[in-house]
Amino acid sequence: MATVALMTQPSLSAGILPCQSIEALIANGAITAGRPFDLDQVQPASLDLRLGKRAWRVRASFLPGHGRRVMDRMADVAMHELDLSAGAVLERGCVYIAEVQERLALPAGVSARANPKSSTGRVDVFVRLLTDFGAAFDDVAVGYSGPLFLEIAPQTFSVLVRSGTRLNQLRLKQGQPPRLSVQDVGVDLTGDLAGFRARRHAGVIDLDHEDGHDPRDFWEPLVPRRGELLLDPGEFYILASKSAVEIPVLEAAEMLPIDPSVGEFRVHYAGFFDPGFGTEEAGGQGSRGVLEVRSHETPFLLEDGQTVARLIFEPLTERPARLYGADGSHYQRQGLKLSKHFRAW
Repeated sequence: MATVALMTQPSLSAGILPCQSIEALIANGAITAGRPFDLDQVQPASLDLRLGKRAWRVRASFLPGHGRRVMDRMADVAMHELDLSAGAVLERGCVYIAEVQERLALPAGVSARANPKSSTGRVDVFVRLLTDFGAAFDDVAVGYSGPLFLEIAPQTFSVLVRSGTRLNQLRLKQGQPPRLSVQDVGVDLTGDLAGFRARRHAGVIDLDHEDGHDPRDFWEPLVPRRGELLLDPGEFYILASKSAVEIPVLEAAEMLPIDPSVGEFRVHYAGFFDPGFGTEEAGGQGSRGVLEVRSHETPFLLEDGQTVARLIFEPLTERPARLYGADGSHYQRQGLKLSKHFRAW
């Protein structure tokens, strides 16, 4: 991977908040929830968010915009309400809005950004965060106080979710963290197995059932030819990065979801990489980045090593008390890997 350094000394005041700072916000009431927080909910530099009890099937995606709350718009777009307490199937091709258990009362100078969890992106579920008065998805304004909601749009598979299911994560920031470096990510199309293509008209995936699905019912293995792979429009692929990814312990990274300069396809629905991912210190040396890829309107021919995405690195305000994967993880030391919902191929 090619890396471009942007600055050498991060600001002492601006940065991504590590786990101990997130736990302090919880202790101080800046982050609250309708039920006690799970023991593993706080990650090294992010907070998992849990679905609440209610969701609504809506006829269109929307943003509340300035001066309006999410629930103010629901009467205009809601088709029917779902009770998530006993579980509900979210159908592919449909759009839903769901309550989130966590609520924010951020202090001055603190903002947040959301992204789907790795397991969510790898099953092609498009998830975006909404806030009251929000003019953009996934961005939480400085000092925001209010509820959180998720827009959920399964693209390929229908999924079973419940109150408490974790689909996305929140990264909290102090000030405006500088970009430390930008790293190109190439795709690996060598070997006997280049990736997987999602099967259409497959069954329902239970998003709380780990190792509970036969991957052959949902995925088709891909064998590369001459180091190339032809992406068909509208199809969903799981591929792997050419080189290992390493996130230093004092930094966090986000993979850009799309960059038109590298091709007409979307890469990586789930873009957060926590500190320690792929590092020797956390036991992850050699970890690859898994790429969730969807081609747009035209077929696109990928070549081995071609740049398909870019990682943006930002500083933490301090070293996290825990590193990614240090206590075990589904994706530390990963190569080409499906989500945790599937048994080994």
